[in-house]
Amino acid sequence: MNRMSIFAFLAAAFLPVAAQAFNLTNPTGRFVNKSIADMMHMGSSMQLSSPAFQNGASIPARYVRTAAGGENVSIPVQWRGVPAGTKSLALSIVDHNPVARMWVHWMVIDIPAGTRSLDAGASGRHMPPGAVELANSFGDVGYGGPQPPQGSGPHPYVITLYALNVARLDLKPHTSLAGFRQALMGKTLGKASLTGYYQK
Repeated sequence: MNRMSIFAFLAAAFLPVAAQAFNLTNPTGRFVNKSIADMMHMGSSMQLSSPAFQNGASIPARYVRTAAGGENVSIPVQWRGVPAGTKSLALSIVDHNPVARMWVHWMVIDIPAGTRSLDAGASGRHMPPGAVELANSFGDVGYGGPQPPQGSGPHPYVITLYALNVARLDLKPHTSLAGFRQALMGKTLGKASLTGYYQK
């Protein structure tokens, strides 16, 4: 039996079992149109974007920290496809360049579930009622824009939105990224990410 035959055999054996286990069939026993991600309840329908730049593109200088020549205006983001049962949202922006060592630029919790965007410059000024901004790695509460070391190459700033099954997270203002992620464990219904790049 060649590889393709083996794959076809395994697929034929697995799909009916998976369909029953994850309720992917209607009463007639036929498959309904759901993705593997839906089966795993990973909230694949969530989509995160920014009117300021495309995913994988450069972050405009306006959103860069003032020490790096920008205005330190918080990045605007918008989203859709929030899973049913979501009671609040959380957001993080983290620099994944090895030099940065997971530097936190923004962490927000307790965003009301009905919120669908954060405007440019919302941090510290026009946040949704009840939303709580935590401290960034610069030590300030709220947004801190990109400020990569000169010559360290492009830095990927990963923006992640989390849909949660709780209305509030009881976190202190200076909670670490590890503490933030720990608090999300077992409460995340879905998430979506967007990456922007900046270098000096």
